[in-house]
Amino acid sequence: MEERTGLPVVAMVGGGQLARMTHQAAISLGQTLRVLATGPDEAAAMVTPDVRIGDHRDLDALRRVAVGAEALTFDHEHVPGELLETLVAEGVTVHPGPAALLHAQDKLVMRRRLAELGEPVPPFAPVSTPADLEAFAGEHGWPVVLKAVRGGYDGRGVWVVDADGAGPLVDELLAAGTPLMAEVKVPLARELAVVLARSPFGQVAVYPAVETVQSEGINTEVLAPAPGLSEDTAEEIGELAIRIAAATGVVGLLAVELFETPDGRILVNELAMRPHNSAHWTMDGAVTGQFEQHLRAVLDYPLGSTAVLRPVCVMANVLGGDPTPTTGPDERLHHTLARFPEARVHLYGKGERPGRKLGHVTITGDDPAEVRRRARLAADHLATGVWTDGWSAH
Repeated sequence: MEERTGLPVVAMVGGGQLARMTHQAAISLGQTLRVLATGPDEAAAMVTPDVRIGDHRDLDALRRVAVGAEALTFDHEHVPGELLETLVAEGVTVHPGPAALLHAQDKLVMRRRLAELGEPVPPFAPVSTPADLEAFAGEHGWPVVLKAVRGGYDGRGVWVVDADGAGPLVDELLAAGTPLMAEVKVPLARELAVVLARSPFGQVAVYPAVETVQSEGINTEVLAPAPGLSEDTAEEIGELAIRIAAATGVVGLLAVELFETPDGRILVNELAMRPHNSAHWTMDGAVTGQFEQHLRAVLDYPLGSTAVLRPVCVMANVLGGDPTPTTGPDERLHHTLARFPEARVHLYGKGERPGRKLGHVTITGDDPAEVRRRARLAADHLATGVWTDGWSAH
């Protein structure tokens, strides 16, 4: 508890943009977000006054950030489970707890658990040798999706392999100590996601399912709510997420990334137990943003409304330009806001490099195509300094 305010301190492991935006939400609630960052130049460390510098794999660093906090939570899933179990044994409130978080850390554990529950997942198998991969492909066909069981995000740790060259790749990855699994390459109509919050006593609040648009494994846009999704399918997706949340025991946010196949089937792809890129739109497009909702959940506050504010909300990620733009970020922001005064811009204070997530833009409205066009133009200009539709302010 913060003595000067009488309001809670929440500790968050990780100093990236998710912690930065959680800090914004904490300010509104009068709370203090304490951050464990690897250095003072991380996105969250530059804006929150309560920073501990340390490594998330260091038990003493975790203890320093947790001391005096009402709850310890995360902006990434990479904290070793055994360290979290030690903290829990020492009396630290950890949300999500290590048993729940394991399902977001280990894809094979997650797949096996969901399969046991009868939830829809692609066919999968562990891979310990090239022969395991060949046997899986013999049953399901090539190409096969090869995944690192732990780690990996934004397309990293995923390989689509065919019979040619698959064996040497498996040997190379296993030799490097990368545990592997194989999955069927699912025919895709599109990718969807649903995010919910769950309290320690099982209260849930589900956001509308969204469509996520990917480019080379990186999310570029989120369309909220998912266009063309029937009410029945939207309800099915929400109920699926609630069942997964209850079965894993997650407290805080749960993001369920989904595949929709051409024949309308819904399959679970990945889980995340933290604020998630697919729900950034909620900051400006829903009554309660995901970052405030996460804080409410881990502190066991009543959860907020997830109702949308406008019929359409589009979030477009600002991805570092290639080559690096010739104009500075302040000039790009100036011109973007001049052209799109309705745009809500969120920049993360990160150094620019090609493909890096530097921020996002959200625009709300009534016309799906027009809202999406404007959000994409705004984000692209913030990234490159170029209007991709040829527009000029001069």
